[in-house]
Amino acid sequence: MHLGLMLECEYRTAATQQEALQETYALTDAAETRGLDAVWLAERHFASPERIAASPSGGVASFASAPIVLASALAARTRRLRVGIAVSVLPLAHPIRLAEEIATLDQISDGRLDFGVGRSGFATAYTGYGIPYAESRERFDECMDILRLAWTRDSFSYSGKHYSFNDVCVFPKPLQSPYPPIRVAATTQDTFPQVGGLGYPIFVGLRGTDVAQTAAHLQTYRDAWRAAGHPVSGDAILRIPVYVAETAGQAYEEPRQSTLISYRRLAVSYSRSAGEAGATASEERARRGDTLANASYDELLQNRLAYGTPAAVAGRLAGLRDELQLSGFIVEPNVGGSIPRELVQRSVRLFAEQVAPQLR
Repeated sequence: MHLGLMLECEYRTAATQQEALQETYALTDAAETRGLDAVWLAERHFASPERIAASPSGGVASFASAPIVLASALAARTRRLRVGIAVSVLPLAHPIRLAEEIATLDQISDGRLDFGVGRSGFATAYTGYGIPYAESRERFDECMDILRLAWTRDSFSYSGKHYSFNDVCVFPKPLQSPYPPIRVAATTQDTFPQVGGLGYPIFVGLRGTDVAQTAAHLQTYRDAWRAAGHPVSGDAILRIPVYVAETAGQAYEEPRQSTLISYRRLAVSYSRSAGEAGATASEERARRGDTLANASYDELLQNRLAYGTPAAVAGRLAGLRDELQLSGFIVEPNVGGSIPRELVQRSVRLFAEQVAPQLR
């Protein structure tokens, strides 16, 4: 049972960049010393006007735009902890440069790197990078092909729609053989059967979907996995907001405002992005935006969060593990970026000391 900690570094709306970085280091140290398995870093680009307007300082302190650089720093200050990217947005990267950097990071970490990949469900970053979102799947597929060739061949050539290379030799090679474990983020209906058919482990979340919808998607993923002849029955890790406190009242009230801000913001993002993809995906995003815009805090607690005392959170996660047939969890400790630092640290400590042992 993998138990990791998600670090979004941490979208603090009232912090300097150095304060945000120091908090990331502190949470990494806590994960290392308290026996969690990994820390995971998101890739996010560009701050929205809403985030900037909501910040008393007029800006957002986050280091999520350069997760590979930050992962190198975290690998250097830890000895046991695995360091993961969740996820690298492949269509925004040059595949040869990414192959070099990921292989270098794997060497720096002594083979403690996990490599999560995805396309991102929102076009904001694509607009900023000048890449059409309509090309995201094609670019993703080509980048995956090139990464595997770069890491497993002494030299290779490739000819695709977006990338072409002739007789290139990429240095260094990863330390892990044949390359770091790859896990794909799946969020849309069409992604689950595709990734299952290819035989990749996946990340799932409870942001755009609730537990029942996620269970249905995972069934589709596992059906495609088995139909393709892959062994076992698929491998899914759930990313989920977790907040642990000594009393039920504290666990309910302390993260409430930050959590509601986060999901209301997510509702706006889904609604705005409804026209960015094909008809099916656009309808799916519009429904998600409408659902989250109208969801109460209690509904979020029931369908998308794991908040409570250590016993309650352990029971909640154990139930999800069994219902969704999960191989692990990635804990989001500060949804919305506004939970006070000392409370985030306390929650992580309680999770590591009192919840994690009940899930192993």
